[in-house]
Amino acid sequence: MTGAEHDDAVERARLLLALRQRGIRDRAVMRALEEVPREHFVEPAMRRVAWSDHALPIDCGQTISQPTVVALMTQALEITSAHNVLEVGTGSGYHAAILASIARHVVTLERFRTLARTAALRLRELGFTNVEVVVADGLAGYPAGAPYDRIVLNAALREVPAALFEQLAPEGILVAPVGPPEDTQMLVRYARKGGGLERRDLGPVRFVPMLPGIAAVL
Repeated sequence: MTGAEHDDAVERARLLLALRQRGIRDRAVMRALEEVPREHFVEPAMRRVAWSDHALPIDCGQTISQPTVVALMTQALEITSAHNVLEVGTGSGYHAAILASIARHVVTLERFRTLARTAALRLRELGFTNVEVVVADGLAGYPAGAPYDRIVLNAALREVPAALFEQLAPEGILVAPVGPPEDTQMLVRYARKGGGLERRDLGPVRFVPMLPGIAAVL
């Protein structure tokens, strides 16, 4: 084991302990967080802190969310190996990899072509064949793959668009950071129950804002 690999192992163990202390008990989520190599999803200059519990910058002015937030969101989704999942906001592809480690199939939407291409390549190289990366406007969802058992949004918005709830399956769960994009948001879990939605607030978070449309250049 090289020095860098040893440091990664130490930081990974420290992170897993922190996750347990934060109340992450889902075994599938913990296994995914342990096994997905986060260092492959960050910029080369950030690799030495890849396993720290912090959000880190990536291309196009976006971020890779801190692991405890990814774990909290994933646990709240209650994913099983039978589920079809929609992720809005691919970013580096890290959260898609976590989701794909548990779910049957993941469709992940990204408005920046550069991020989508890079994430698709990373995921393919790491063997995640059950992920479909699509360049699309996340606010509209992806009707071609609907209905989705689970939907997760990785960017903040004032309210979840009706189009996304329409693509949520009966008994489905949607998790999103809801609130003013320029301020702290509330991480919210919506569960479809019968003909309505049950809302549960999970705690304050801070995400980059969700932008409409497909980026013109990047």
